Amino acid sequence: MRFGSQEIHHTERFAWLRAAVLGANDGILSTSSLVLGVATTQGTHHNIPVAGTAGLVAKAMSMAGGEYVSVHSQSDTEKAELARERTELKADSRGEHKELAGIYVGRGLDPALAKQVAQQLVAHDELVLVPEMNLVSQVPLVHVLCRPHWLQRPVSPLVY
Repeated sequence: MRFGSQEIHHTERFAWLRAAVLGANDGILSTSSLVLGVATTQGTHHNIPVAGTAGLVAKAMSMAGGEYVSVHSQSDTEKAELARERTELKADSRGEHKELAGIYVGRGLDPALAKQVAQQLVAHDELVLVPEMNLVSQVPLVHVLCRPHWLQRPVSPLVY
């Protein structure tokens, strides 16, 4: 990492890319299957495009609803986990500090340095920073790869 400037990471793009690939793949397979099914049943030249268009619209709406529910349930789960961490911090502050230090020891820091890092994090904001850092330290990919939620919502149905 360069000092004085922020390093750019592209992990935030993974969520919308996943949604775009899912939407495109699902759209191609569903619509082509529907059109082939109508065509094989002796559908007229008028029935085939109508069935394809109706299938596209219905599936796009279904994907939009599914993505909305999925993103919100994930967000609710993250909020609940942060609330649990905050409760644990209030109930057993010393144990949570020890857990946070243990996470950094597990990542290769010297135990004394890990304890110092945990203390520094706690000194800045005991009720916000430590639970989030603790949660991010425990499940880092969930926290990074699931953002930004607002970008995931429209991608699947639009690509579809």
